[in-house]
Amino acid sequence: MASIHLTTFIKAPAKRVFDLSRSISLHKISTAHTKEKAIAGVTSGLISKNETVTWQAKHLFKTRQFTSKIIEMQSPLFFEDEMTRGDFKSFKHQHHFKQTANGIIMIDVIDFESPYGVLGKAVNKIYLKKYVENLLIKRNKVIKDYAETEKWKAILN
Repeated sequence: MASIHLTTFIKAPAKRVFDLSRSISLHKISTAHTKEKAIAGVTSGLISKNETVTWQAKHLFKTRQFTSKIIEMQSPLFFEDEMTRGDFKSFKHQHHFKQTANGIIMIDVIDFESPYGVLGKAVNKIYLKKYVENLLIKRNKVIKDYAETEKWKAILN
């Protein structure tokens, strides 16, 4: 199993960052380079507990689909999504939001396992872990940019 732990500081209120992090529209903006689109389940607005979204995007030279369900939510401190259908053997993403005196510390913890046994583990080490981490870094930069400027109003209003 591969794990990614990423911390991002954002100068904005917790509720704003929490909501931007579960916004379908902002997710589409942050993954425009992969032509990601929501094709089933919640396809716009904010996703909530027990709801699903199916994403379609081009990753690793192939169009893929990934269905995720929000399995836990404690607004505005935490939510967790889990893959219910897709190319991974398993995929869980925890989103933590810790209030500080001058903003939020957003913590992402992703645990995933590739299919294909030993070959999948080798691909994780060589390539896939860094690929997923880079997608998350890009996404978090977009969340930060929107949360710290007036851009958030176009997403959450």
